[in-house]
Amino acid sequence: MTNKAKEDAEKRNAAAVAQCLAEHTFPPKLGGWEFFKSIGSPKHVIAPMVDQSELAWRILSRRYAADLCYTPMFNAKLFAKDVKYRDEHWAGLKDGLGGGGPNDRPLIVQFCANDPEYLLQSALLVAPYCDAVDINLGCPQHIARRGHYGSFLMEDWPLISSLISTLHKNLPIPVTAKIRVFPEAEKTVEYAKMVVAAGAQILVVHGRLREMKGHLTGVADWEKIRLVREAVGHLVPVIANGNILYHEDIANCIEKTGCAGVMSAEGSLYNPAIFTPGHPESWRLAEEYLTICDELDTKIAYVRGHLFKIFRPSLNVHVDLRSELGLANSREAMWEVTRTLKKRLIEDEEKSRQSGESFEGRKDEQGFPILPHWVAQPYFRQPMPSQDQKATSAKKDEDQEQDSKAASTKRSADESGHRDSEDHTNSTVKNKNTMSEKERNRVKNKKAKYAATKCQNGKGCNNAFSATCSFHRCRGCCRQYQREIERYDCPSHGIRSMQKEMRSRLPRVDSDEAIGGVALEGMIVGSAAASFVAPVVESEGQEPKPAERCLIL
Repeated sequence: MTNKAKEDAEKRNAAAVAQCLAEHTFPPKLGGWEFFKSIGSPKHVIAPMVDQSELAWRILSRRYAADLCYTPMFNAKLFAKDVKYRDEHWAGLKDGLGGGGPNDRPLIVQFCANDPEYLLQSALLVAPYCDAVDINLGCPQHIARRGHYGSFLMEDWPLISSLISTLHKNLPIPVTAKIRVFPEAEKTVEYAKMVVAAGAQILVVHGRLREMKGHLTGVADWEKIRLVREAVGHLVPVIANGNILYHEDIANCIEKTGCAGVMSAEGSLYNPAIFTPGHPESWRLAEEYLTICDELDTKIAYVRGHLFKIFRPSLNVHVDLRSELGLANSREAMWEVTRTLKKRLIEDEEKSRQSGESFEGRKDEQGFPILPHWVAQPYFRQPMPSQDQKATSAKKDEDQEQDSKAASTKRSADESGHRDSEDHTNSTVKNKNTMSEKERNRVKNKKAKYAATKCQNGKGCNNAFSATCSFHRCRGCCRQYQREIERYDCPSHGIRSMQKEMRSRLPRVDSDEAIGGVALEGMIVGSAAASFVAPVVESEGQEPKPAERCLIL
């Protein structure tokens, strides 16, 4: 950027700031620990989550001891330029609604950006209705790579410094930042120092690498967070993010890192009461959330996503309600699913109590508590297999394929040699009595091939399947399979156009409730596809084994 371009940008920034200050009144701008204390020294923080930390969820979280909440991440350029995008993500901005109300403070609004001017324009729009503006420097998703923001700015320190310093110098409220760590502890500490020097007044450190996402999430490195806190904690508050699965992890994290607070993202989605002791019934949390959504007219897609996470362990037991929730396209329908599931869970709890079953002190093989399916609890991703495991598995598959080819060649030779025989049909068929011992062992040892994280289409697709997919397939394979079986109700990959077409074929009835009942009878009831994962069987005629539970770490 030339000097003249910089001067023009500074003039536009100054004009935008002057207009904001003329229209709104702001308290004195504080920084660092003074700012942190002014918002109540928050210890429990709800992370910014796209389409998931909306106003209704923030209100629910605050009822369960969340001290500070972040909005979902907004795209700064779109927020500044596109009125439709802005109204969709912050309804009633001109009226101060959609955030910043009496039930939603303290609040930090997060933006992703790679242009300081657009970032400032967006920040000025929300400044009157929040306590600080945060810059996302930690998003690891592919869309962040394409858009050049989030954690894919980690190598561009001058741009990061420019983004933070522009807000620090011009914005009437503080600027904060959320970062990820580098593989090297020393580089992570230097990176944190640069971010703080540029003007960040609170630093959130997610203790995972940029590559650690999805099934590669792994365990956050609290030691690196501790080193960052030791380096910059005397200047600004440092908040730790990562590995908060249970309420007990909060105190453990603060003890190990020395941070001022902890931030929870995925842990709070599966248990919005994670900042309070115990594990409340999932249906209680769902009812409370739905009540808030009724008052705020929350997007159906947001509500459905939250209910799937709150009810995840319950839907693994009552699988018939999984498709019903996926097809629910109104809050009334979601209330109906919630009431039905509530009734069943209360019955399950009563049966467990009467049978004398106890979960007190029970732990799985990894040392995690075993909890009943009717309470809110964390979700563990199963890690991807190591490179050594992949190589071993590939070698085993290759050997089996070679054995299969050799057996096929031998059968072809046998058939060719007996083609002129009167009894050639019987001669070419081998039963167990005529098989060699080696061949019998090979058939006996063949097992259902079940890849816990790969698409289960049975055709060798190597994509990972969605955790909420009814058929445990990737998006493309799932939609193709739905067309084959003429069912379009997968919660993750449902084909809405086909759902509408199917509904249009149903008999006409008088009420919406009756329409829903007919649709469910015609499309869902009796379907086993959502009830279990059908493993891929290597040999015909072998009875598949039930799919094992897929844990998420």
